[in-house]
Amino acid sequence: MNDLMSLGSHRLIKRFTIELTRARQGDKIMDLAGGTGDLTEKLSPLVGSTGQIVLCDINESMLNVGRQRLHDKGIVGNVDYVIGDAESLPFPEDHFDAVTMAFGLRNVTDKDKALNSIRKVLKPGGRLVVLEFSHPVNPGIKTAYDAFSKLWPKVGEFITGDEESYQYLVESIRMHPRQQELADMMTDAGFRAVDYHNLLNGVVAIHQGSKA
Repeated sequence: MNDLMSLGSHRLIKRFTIELTRARQGDKIMDLAGGTGDLTEKLSPLVGSTGQIVLCDINESMLNVGRQRLHDKGIVGNVDYVIGDAESLPFPEDHFDAVTMAFGLRNVTDKDKALNSIRKVLKPGGRLVVLEFSHPVNPGIKTAYDAFSKLWPKVGEFITGDEESYQYLVESIRMHPRQQELADMMTDAGFRAVDYHNLLNGVVAIHQGSKA
């Protein structure tokens, strides 16, 4: 379903997200709402044995899936697993060099509260990189995309046996802030140098900003 919804490009998109973190040896990075650990898997070797990745998710079951998946791939030693709510993160101030959040922000109830919580735990100069489904900018593509997305619940049921989750996905994307609105929310939360990249004409967007 990830391949279908991203037109086969989600792996390249996640790789670009990783590059924007500017991760390097010794960094401490949180993969927030990291679920099955896709970004953690790529970040772990970048920070090395002197660094640390914290895979943080509010859902304990998802966190356990991520832990098992990463252990099966031999990724151990510099990854910690923490149950945590994005709106009230259980970490001290000025703790992380970067925070990633891939396809998780749209599920947060109070996004302003979450952005403030993330900024608090970042070190000065630390980077937030948010990857999320967004809104196509070309009207023609938007019309086609809206029609395509209406098929997701039935396709999801056929492929995974779960229609309800994909119906929620469609609705949550529709309710998610548009690109400039989210950029403004990040600025209001105290991030500087806020910018975003529209990918697939805005079907997916990556937002980034730094803690002043």
